[in-house]
Amino acid sequence: MNSGSCNGCDIEIIASLTPRYDAEQLGVRLEGSPRHADILCVTGPVTHNAVEAIKTVYGQVYGPKAVIAIGSCPATTNVFIDSRTLAGPLNLHIPVDVFVPGCPPRPDAIILGVAKAAAILAARGKQAAAVASEPEVVGECAGNCTCCESNAKEVQA
Repeated sequence: MNSGSCNGCDIEIIASLTPRYDAEQLGVRLEGSPRHADILCVTGPVTHNAVEAIKTVYGQVYGPKAVIAIGSCPATTNVFIDSRTLAGPLNLHIPVDVFVPGCPPRPDAIILGVAKAAAILAARGKQAAAVASEPEVVGECAGNCTCCESNAKEVQA
């Protein structure tokens, strides 16, 4: 789900489904409806206009479910941290299970994030009641940005 992004992360998600990375051989499929999905991927900074849509789509995904914040924007609002059009990081609005940092993250990091979310789903499926856990950070930035380090400190402050 795009919550106001520049589409950089969306392009990398699609790239992870191409034959070069071939995430489909691992059982990863892009679904057209949230009712058919197990994992919700969110990209972009959360805008005020997108908050209700995010909550609606999150509610439409049947449980057990997992949420992946793809890119630095949904995790920390990245370079848009002081924008008055943003409603803060994604985890203020819905629970996030896996963070995949980067601007944009590489397709292999996205696939690793989906694999971590699938492992979380498998563990939740074995439990009678899903227990909220701390989100995992998967991968790392390409090294040419300070998005994760500086903005994460500002968000925590």
